Amino acid sequence: MPPIPQNFQLPYVARLAFALISITILVYWMYVLGSIITLLLFSIILSIAMYPITVWLERKGFHRMVAITISILAFSLVAAGIGTLLVYQVTDFSKMLPQLIQKVNASLNKLQLWAYDSFNIPPSRQLKELQKYYQNLAESGGSIVSTAVSTTTTMLGNLSILPVYIFFLLYYRDMFRQFFCKVFISAKKAQVHEVMGKIYEVVHSYLSGLFIVTLIVGTLNSVGLLILGIPSAIFFGFLASILLIIPYIGILIGSILPIVVALVTKDSPMYAVGVAGIFFFVQMLEGNVITPYIVGSKISVNPLAAIIALFLGGSLWGLAGLALALPLTAIIKVIFDAVEYLKPYGYLMGEPEVSKERAVKSRKVQQIEREVVDTITDTTNEVKSLFKKKRSEKSTA
Repeated sequence: MPPIPQNFQLPYVARLAFALISITILVYWMYVLGSIITLLLFSIILSIAMYPITVWLERKGFHRMVAITISILAFSLVAAGIGTLLVYQVTDFSKMLPQLIQKVNASLNKLQLWAYDSFNIPPSRQLKELQKYYQNLAESGGSIVSTAVSTTTTMLGNLSILPVYIFFLLYYRDMFRQFFCKVFISAKKAQVHEVMGKIYEVVHSYLSGLFIVTLIVGTLNSVGLLILGIPSAIFFGFLASILLIIPYIGILIGSILPIVVALVTKDSPMYAVGVAGIFFFVQMLEGNVITPYIVGSKISVNPLAAIIALFLGGSLWGLAGLALALPLTAIIKVIFDAVEYLKPYGYLMGEPEVSKERAVKSRKVQQIEREVVDTITDTTNEVKSLFKKKRSEKSTA
């Protein structure tokens, strides 16, 4: 068999086939091992969030193991406080369930009368049709309940092991850094550290920005619902803001429940229209002002790439995939931008260069305007001081 030339390269069709086969195998195992992979990804993201606290405690003289334990306990206490507040709000919301049931029954009676007047459908026939739907719902209710119980059990089990993953990820962080340097031995260590630093910066800015945006949006939602007099306004407002973890559609999903409550508890449907208007206004404010100002351009993923990532993440891992879609896409873009032959794909995932250039130019123009205004102000103040000195000299003379 003759030796293979050193500059031999497979045809493009063969390379494309190998790439597609590799991607198919990777996606298959990502789907099969979804529960393990999502748990590990959440652990990595949360360990990045706890990293600054851990490093600060280590600089204060704490041992690494003690610093990591304190960080995990502090995070657990904050999560427990948020969970307690949600439970309290759910309990408060459950007190109004009898009133909701009465309103629903009254609405159903009105609907029956409307159907009888409009389509001449007698109430007895309507009840028969409703009984069929109730029977089908009861038949499928067992599977729904069993699925919910198994999902809840799995989630609680995963949450119990999550601190263990976070602890070891933070404890062996130097080993992981050296591991990546050994894996990418062809690249310079400085380049590997730079990419890892960018990944940390992207994830950390996303998490901190998401936390601040959640607080601001939750406050705005709650104030708007309180003005309209919607029951459990704080609960509904912050529930919708927490769903911001699902970009673009989270707050829209969170607005459905308060709209239904407004329709049931209020006499006029205009309250539901007002709730929808408040959430729409806050959504526009969040997307165009709050998130760009707080998070900035560190997560420079264009909306098309983000929406595609949401669909792919939801199809692959469900709700966990929706939550992980945006940070994972930002991490993948950082890696693509660092690898030479993957830079075109990173460019396709990012914001257009034209908009970036316009943003840079607008910032420069604003800076020049501020400098000109400061210069004119200083010159005017100097001229005023000279006139005052001359007047004082004339008055003394």
